[in-house]
Amino acid sequence: MLAFGNPTALRGHELGEMEFDDSTLWVRSQAGDADAFTILFERHAKAIYNYCFRRIGDWAAAEDMLSVVFLEAWRRRDAELPPDKVLPWLYGIATNVLRNRRRSERRFRAALARVPAVPPGEDFSDETDDRLDDERRIKCALDLLSQLPRHEQDVFVLCAWFDLSYEDAALALAIPVGTVRSRLSRARRHLREPDPACGHEQDRTPPTVRKALEP
Repeated sequence: MLAFGNPTALRGHELGEMEFDDSTLWVRSQAGDADAFTILFERHAKAIYNYCFRRIGDWAAAEDMLSVVFLEAWRRRDAELPPDKVLPWLYGIATNVLRNRRRSERRFRAALARVPAVPPGEDFSDETDDRLDDERRIKCALDLLSQLPRHEQDVFVLCAWFDLSYEDAALALAIPVGTVRSRLSRARRHLREPDPACGHEQDRTPPTVRKALEP
């Protein structure tokens, strides 16, 4: 059984994580080697976990999505990948999982609207203050990012927040490199434009976005 779970609780694997590069591990995974695939999970889970969190602003949901991403990757292990491009490919799967989640949420909200409201109960959440602070900060950034078309958001997050090259982002999103460049340029230009409603007040752009707008 594949050991998908909380990336902070992972331990080193008996195959020795440093003995194999991603390409070798992917070839072994294609042959059905679950141990090799588990090393890929251990190696890249944190990056995918953080990517999911930065797209939705919810740690618990991001952890659920992490498992979905790697289960989908295991299901699609017959994919032929360029050398050392496992991580960009995983970002692409995560992006598709996010899109599917949004479509499902829209259907869920429509169904929920037809159900009588339930009185609020006690909140038994065990989230720590730090995790809640992280969620508040990223949701502020996501509010700003929501000004962009969805396809520009995907490119901006991968290239500006996660430092993927144009080529890797193109692989992840299955689009030409030139499209990545133009979408990123449009996204940065759009986010740099001041909101007329803000007048001359102090810039409230979240630091996460402000740094990504630097040339």
